[in-house]
Amino acid sequence: MPHPYSHASTAQEQNNTPAGVRLQKVLAAAGYGSRRKCEILISQGRVEIDGEIVTELGTRVIPREQEIRVDGARIHLDDCHVTLALNKPRKVLSAMDDKKGRWTLRDIIGDKYERIFHMGRLDYDSEGLILMTNDGELAEHVMHPRYEIQKTYVATIKGAITQATLHRMVTRGVCLEDGWQKFDKAVLLSGNREHAVVKVQLHSGKNRVVRRMFAALGCRVTRLVRTSIGPVSLGDMRPGSYRVLTVEEVRKLEKEVGL
Repeated sequence: MPHPYSHASTAQEQNNTPAGVRLQKVLAAAGYGSRRKCEILISQGRVEIDGEIVTELGTRVIPREQEIRVDGARIHLDDCHVTLALNKPRKVLSAMDDKKGRWTLRDIIGDKYERIFHMGRLDYDSEGLILMTNDGELAEHVMHPRYEIQKTYVATIKGAITQATLHRMVTRGVCLEDGWQKFDKAVLLSGNREHAVVKVQLHSGKNRVVRRMFAALGCRVTRLVRTSIGPVSLGDMRPGSYRVLTVEEVRKLEKEVGL
């Protein structure tokens, strides 16, 4: 007769059965370095399986059924998951299809990736960074209001604006129809009587928020480019191009949204 408490074994004991794959092999395949380096991570107590720290090097896991984390960040076990950074040009719709026949994100990435969709939007006349993924959990966290990621924009404004005005936009903000809104940071990059170029950062994901904030000051934005979303930057990507995020970029993005 089995012991009445035999079912209460720890996760580490359960994972030491012959079934599954050695943990260090899984970590190495996920991009955490050589198996030797992964063994060091395990020995240092930096790896969790289903919420429990594991330090035994012989530990085996079933990758598709168990959650594995390193330093609190989940590891990627699904080779089908991909996350893209795309530089959206003006006059491209932040959608995969359009009944009116306008250019969309699908016209840029094609049909190479299955079930991929955009995380957030840029309005039709704005440019810059859009993130796309087929990882549903990542997308849910990136777009959830609880995890509003800091975004950086470069705005070209018609007419002049002073650094003092931008300072008030950071310290006080402006009242929009859907509430008060402030910039986290606002820097005047260049300007004259005809136009000004301003770099701003904010966490809000509200629709057309940067344009509306400047409009509240009587300023018209003639060009708006989003240059970064959290740890992911546009860099020197050409308009209409895209790239696959590195493993390190995805890890940083996940960490920022609590994954």
